[in-house]
Amino acid sequence: MKTLKDYLWLIRINLIISTFTFGGGYVVVPMIRKYYVGRFFTEEDLVEMAAVAQSSPGAIAINLCVLAGKKAAGWAGFVITLVCGILPPLVIIGVIAQFYQAFAANPTVNAVLTGMQAAVAALILEVVVDMVTAIRSQRSLLLLIIVAGSFILNAFFQVNVALILVFSCLLVVFNRRKEVQA
Repeated sequence: MKTLKDYLWLIRINLIISTFTFGGGYVVVPMIRKYYVGRFFTEEDLVEMAAVAQSSPGAIAINLCVLAGKKAAGWAGFVITLVCGILPPLVIIGVIAQFYQAFAANPTVNAVLTGMQAAVAALILEVVVDMVTAIRSQRSLLLLIIVAGSFILNAFFQVNVALILVFSCLLVVFNRRKEVQA
């Protein structure tokens, strides 16, 4: 990806993704899938990038966009997606901060934000279903147990997600080591 047309495409798509995806990091996954998978990388690459984005410090949405941009266009794509991922939220937050009192009291804005919560929940559910489907296709009992156990530990016992992530990583590493030795 070296042409000006390609870089302009990357700028446009990342401005769109950053401007119109509300609700957190996992909402970005379907957008990345729509625009990047098949053009620059595979579904498996996206799953790997989502795992790296989640386990890296910072916002998952920015991490994932930057990883996608780097894979699509190298270091230039990295810089483009970083700037295009941060710029729209900064502008939106700046505008909202200037008119906070008006926004906070407006029932229409409250209704729109409430409606957006339902859309965000649906997008996150789609990501979870896709991730579980990918795990099931690997036919790994350990991965299915980790997914179910992670949900139960966090949802019902309020175990910190960082602890769950570390424990899950250790389980996978020890399991892989055991498979290699066998």
